[in-house]
Amino acid sequence: MQETKKEKIELTILMPCLNEEANIVASIIAAQSFLTKHNIIGEILICDNGSTDNSPALAKESGARVVYEENPGYGNALRKGIEEALGEYIIMGDCDTTYDFTNLMPFLMQLRDGADFVIGNRFKGGIAKGAMPFSHKYIGVPVLSLLGRIRYNVEIKDFHCGLRGFRSCIAKEISFTSTGMEFATELIARFNKEKAKIVEVPTTLSVSKAPRKPHLKSIRDGIRHIIFMTKRLK
Repeated sequence: MQETKKEKIELTILMPCLNEEANIVASIIAAQSFLTKHNIIGEILICDNGSTDNSPALAKESGARVVYEENPGYGNALRKGIEEALGEYIIMGDCDTTYDFTNLMPFLMQLRDGADFVIGNRFKGGIAKGAMPFSHKYIGVPVLSLLGRIRYNVEIKDFHCGLRGFRSCIAKEISFTSTGMEFATELIARFNKEKAKIVEVPTTLSVSKAPRKPHLKSIRDGIRHIIFMTKRLK
């Protein structure tokens, strides 16, 4: 739903996008159904990060607002999206249909009840068979989450769940530095530094309806997360 003079946008559903033409329409439809079902004044914001397919055009045709970030990288796309978001709250997630945009109420309820940052826990909510590689499920995510809990003293069991919500007024005041996948860790670290109220809620992870080659590079991006955690936040 677009902003009007009388209506204040409560929620921005933010999706970074890079060549997602096979999944983006389904993701937008799911997000729209959530807003409609719960009578939420919101917007669906796609931040395109250099797509060479029809993703931006399909997103616009499906009713989403599209902004562009020329500099490549997951972090760059989300930083641009946060900057452009109009909602009081932002809930972000990938537009590859692995996250359930029809079931965002647990996130929004926590934000409405006073949480500043809400992150999903896929291990509690359920990971579909084939949705996460064995090495990620049993080694990568648990190990990096453990390191994150130790480094930042925050009780998050699934540091790398991509479905998360937060207050936009806080996010817009933070000077983020990460450009790549390590932005997922920086987002937690920065909110934690602001002494934000952080909550974890169960969520699910599904197999994409139209699987494509992952943007994530396991070893490279894992190392980037670790390097970021060794740095002192400024």
